[in-house]
Amino acid sequence: MTTEVERVFREEYGRAVSVLVRLLGDIDLAEEMVAEAFAEAVRRWPPVPPSPAGWIITTARNKAIDRHRRESTRGARHAQAALLADEAPVEEVGPVQDDRLRLIFTCCHPALNRAAQVALTLRLLGGLTTPEIAAAFLVPEKTMAQRIVRAKSKIRGARIPYRVPRDADLPERLRSVLAVLYLIANQGRADLAAEAIRLGRRLMELMPDEPEVRGLLALMLLVESRRGARRDGGALVTLDRQDRSRWDHTMITEGHELVRQCLRRGAPGPYQLQAAIQAVHTDGETDWAQVLALYDQLYALTPTPVVALNRAVAVAEVRGPEAGLAAVAGIELDYAPLHAVRADLLRRLGREAEAAREYTRAAELSTDPAERTYLRTRLSSGELGFRSRGL
Repeated sequence: MTTEVERVFREEYGRAVSVLVRLLGDIDLAEEMVAEAFAEAVRRWPPVPPSPAGWIITTARNKAIDRHRRESTRGARHAQAALLADEAPVEEVGPVQDDRLRLIFTCCHPALNRAAQVALTLRLLGGLTTPEIAAAFLVPEKTMAQRIVRAKSKIRGARIPYRVPRDADLPERLRSVLAVLYLIANQGRADLAAEAIRLGRRLMELMPDEPEVRGLLALMLLVESRRGARRDGGALVTLDRQDRSRWDHTMITEGHELVRQCLRRGAPGPYQLQAAIQAVHTDGETDWAQVLALYDQLYALTPTPVVALNRAVAVAEVRGPEAGLAAVAGIELDYAPLHAVRADLLRRLGREAEAAREYTRAAELSTDPAERTYLRTRLSSGELGFRSRGL
């Protein structure tokens, strides 16, 4: 793909697929038509049209009509008629966001297991490749590819409808939908983070009394507020070294207010607690004792290895590196941040050779070039690793 087509693909793939799924009622065909439309864009751009997303969606729709015209079945003729009847121009904002929300709820149907729900939505909404999704789940690429294929087959075979469910069915799907938005927001791409925040706002409008929806929106805003300060000429900048004037204080103010609203409800859940932790990190100097107390609550609700790792960072800040090292001792995960935290703690304890091995392994496992550079710099310079990073 050309640079411009690649940009439009990153920003608009999920939108185009969600619209085509609504029009075609078939996920595989929607993906195929959108892929053909982007291939056509490679051949015909530049110039880039004034509405690139509209061009892609219209081209994909026309290709679907051509496909159905070549088919001889009655079903194909009905599908062609339906597509021809939907000639409304594609808008840049508005109803399209509902299409994406419908797609998320379709992928999060209870007939699918949780891993398949999240993986399929990341594929369809975010346009992530199978290797990227596999890396997010810490599983082999082949395993992830099989999950996605099975999930599509399940949707087709079970005739799962493409719609936002009835009010009575919303809570059943909510946990999976929140997990999807959380992972989309944490892929490292600004366009996906912005989309996750937009969908989080739409979800809060749909379910205003669900505190975890509010908590997730607060979390996404507070994390995204620091994007502009996380890189300096491409180099990674840890939380304790970030230029706070580069933070988005409008997002921080909104995030803090949402956290306060959650606290008043008195029903803390995992996303609310994570948002509260981020609120502490974005409120002057980090109060690590408060962060540790929040991680204690979070670990009681979700005792995962990643939460245990983040809690260990707080333990080290409050009780010292020896206590932090003891806190990570039982975590069994070959994961770049885990090795980086161990490296930091070992270095602080003067165990240089062990720290060097952990830094090396962390750099080998990291998929972020800036993070790899950061780790190798720490290894060669003797500086600390992920300390005070606010993981």
